[in-house]
Amino acid sequence: MFQMARYSARTVDLAKSIRIVVIGDKGTGKSSLITATATNSFPDNVPPVLPDTKLPLQFFPDGIPITLVDTSSRPEDRGMVAEELKHADAVVLTHAVDRPETLEGLSTYWLPELRRLEVNVPVIVAGCKLDLDKNQVSLEQVMSPIMLQFPEIETCIGCSALKQIQAQEVFYYAQKAVLHPTAPLFDQETQTLKPRCVRALKRIFILCDHDKDGALSEAELNAFQVKCFDAPLQPNEIEGIKRVVQERLPEGVNETGMTVTGFLFLHALFIEKGRLETTWTVLRKFGYNNDVRLADEWLPPSLFKRAPDQTVELTDVAIEFLKGMYMLFDTNGDNNLRPQEIEDLFSTAPESPWNEVPYADAAEKTARGGLSLDAFLSLWSLMTLLEPARSVEHLICIGFQGKPSSAIRITRRRLLDLKKKRCERKVFQCFVFGPNSAGKSALLNCFLGRSYADNPGSTTDERYAVNMVDVPGSAKKTLVMREIPEGGAQGLFSSKESLAACDIAVFVYDSSDESSWKRATELLVELANHGEATGYEVPCLMVSAKYDIVSSQISRQASTKVTQDMWIDPPVSISSKLGDLNNLFRKVITAAQHPHLSIPETEAGKIRKHHYNRLFNRSLMVVSIVAAVLAVVLAAYFAYVSRESASD
Repeated sequence: MFQMARYSARTVDLAKSIRIVVIGDKGTGKSSLITATATNSFPDNVPPVLPDTKLPLQFFPDGIPITLVDTSSRPEDRGMVAEELKHADAVVLTHAVDRPETLEGLSTYWLPELRRLEVNVPVIVAGCKLDLDKNQVSLEQVMSPIMLQFPEIETCIGCSALKQIQAQEVFYYAQKAVLHPTAPLFDQETQTLKPRCVRALKRIFILCDHDKDGALSEAELNAFQVKCFDAPLQPNEIEGIKRVVQERLPEGVNETGMTVTGFLFLHALFIEKGRLETTWTVLRKFGYNNDVRLADEWLPPSLFKRAPDQTVELTDVAIEFLKGMYMLFDTNGDNNLRPQEIEDLFSTAPESPWNEVPYADAAEKTARGGLSLDAFLSLWSLMTLLEPARSVEHLICIGFQGKPSSAIRITRRRLLDLKKKRCERKVFQCFVFGPNSAGKSALLNCFLGRSYADNPGSTTDERYAVNMVDVPGSAKKTLVMREIPEGGAQGLFSSKESLAACDIAVFVYDSSDESSWKRATELLVELANHGEATGYEVPCLMVSAKYDIVSSQISRQASTKVTQDMWIDPPVSISSKLGDLNNLFRKVITAAQHPHLSIPETEAGKIRKHHYNRLFNRSLMVVSIVAAVLAVVLAAYFAYVSRESASD
């Protein structure tokens, strides 16, 4: 058996049956292999396609039901095969060792077809009819080039249904690849643990190191063993483990116990010896799934049950925790968390998330290239806004000990904020629209404290910038600015709920370019139409950029008239080159806090509102008339009753 595991693992619900789909060319032995596995005998007559075959619970030691699915090899049935593959947990791909053309078909058709269908599960290649093999070339020699080309192949194994040679092993390795995949944990080429596995095991080590002395004592090792395997270790077993580690890696054990280096080495040793179930048991006991991330059930359910116009914010509890972590990792206390210190902070998380888009360049940097406390908290707020589940996962992984639900709050719906005419959010998202070269990128760069000379210029890519804004008479608010490229606006407006996440929209235009103003105005009208059509109406603000350049008086007057006609504030003039823009950012926050103001109205919207008001007024008039008539009738009735009572 030759094994190289490098496919991208999929999370599997271990409580359900494992579904293994068998595919391959006609006559390669698919049905015979399934029958021989299930019955321990070679079938005399095999139908073209077997019905689904369920193996007994006790068939393999894990005790999880396994269903084997046979498939047709006829070209006209490929649609049915593709449908079966969509529900596969693993694939067994067969070829006949006595027919070289079926081996060639693996790389010319079957494996490319699995990629085309996006079947992202482990593949076991079974060389069937091993009893007929007269070729002296080893399986490793034959399969090595194919496995290098197709790393999704988990295992290659020769078998014979007729002679009962490794028939059951084919499906044992398929089951093992599903339950205990190698790929997420170990790199076969470098023979090392993969980074995400190292990070997860390091976190587990820290959680088990109760006295925080950097080593697992005998008592701590025993507690770990009981938690993961429900049985304590005997003293001689603990000594044996420590001796094995110390012989191979002296720094893996010190006078106190096993170090994190030894702990990682021990798991690498388990995996090298094929005992992946040991490491997977440990990972799953601490909440990890097959992608070596915290499983969804460890996260607050409210994260997955939100309306489109609700967002997620960090609570004061989470913010205080993050402040403490900042102080812990800002080792010299200079309010400058250096890149390496950020890496150290996230060393127990699945990855360091701020090295990638959209976070990598989204916060203000200190003069020394690090993050201040405000910038650090701002990035956490941005990640919580954009990827709340990932944010909570990383909070847990860096040491947050409270209930996950205590770290976040789901905001009130924006539609309700609009009705109540006030907003209680602490984090606001601003969409920044405008034509190319209007000054959007320069605006975001100034928001991040960069001088005009440092600004790299405009971009056609969507990007984010996040920072805290001082609001007079209030606590600091976090403002997230999302730059929408001119070409991206059309796609944004094509989605009904695209503005649900927007607290305020800013439209930037070049005050020296009349065509820039016209395009910004068109975008404003498009957004207003979209908001009126979908119900997600958004406060808007126009920004006249580059006022240091002599501007066109026509566009200035016209833009003011447009804002008046649409019932929003007149344009705010700025210069990213000359001016301090803090007043603009405060104005943005103030407008977002009062969501019922500065909502643009189109002519069509005004007409609809006028018709609605007329209809409403008429309804009130009808109700008033009916009420008056009813009052007269009731008065007459009571007068009649009074007279009748008097006559009696």
